[in-house]
Amino acid sequence: MGTSKRQTNKFKSPTKIWDKSRIDRDRILRKRYGFRSKKELWKEESFLRNIRKRARDIIASKATNTEAEGEKTFIETLNKLGLVGKDATEDNVLELGIENILERRLQTIVFKKKLARSINEARQMITHSHIALGDKVISAPSMLVNREDEEKVNYAPNSPFKSEAHPIRANKEENKG
Repeated sequence: MGTSKRQTNKFKSPTKIWDKSRIDRDRILRKRYGFRSKKELWKEESFLRNIRKRARDIIASKATNTEAEGEKTFIETLNKLGLVGKDATEDNVLELGIENILERRLQTIVFKKKLARSINEARQMITHSHIALGDKVISAPSMLVNREDEEKVNYAPNSPFKSEAHPIRANKEENKG
């Protein structure tokens, strides 16, 4: 099982801490996707790095004529997440960017479905248990939502936002019309 004394980080911090172009890019991404801290962005970058590394390993095993382990399931998993299409190859996986992954986060999907007025409000609604995936209440804004579960994202059954008469929802309807 292992010890819980020393848990490892799920991210790798940048090697060049004071790189201006990276800092500017991170600032834009943090504002656009509503991150609480830089570490959240670094976690998603590490996730992307691991996906791309696995795709490179599969390509390398094809070049040496050895059998690639789990090549088909790897593409199917990325397809379920909505990162690539059904007929994608490893080259398509290498073309993925950080924005592709950030678009699949629950926080972004709640904002895009107009359940919240801003990306920061979407984060607050999720952490305060006002958002559910089907009947299950989710409180992690960084959760990656599968393609088939995207339609199930809605207000939680016990949330006051579920009511059409809630003041915030009434204001949203007035702003639309």
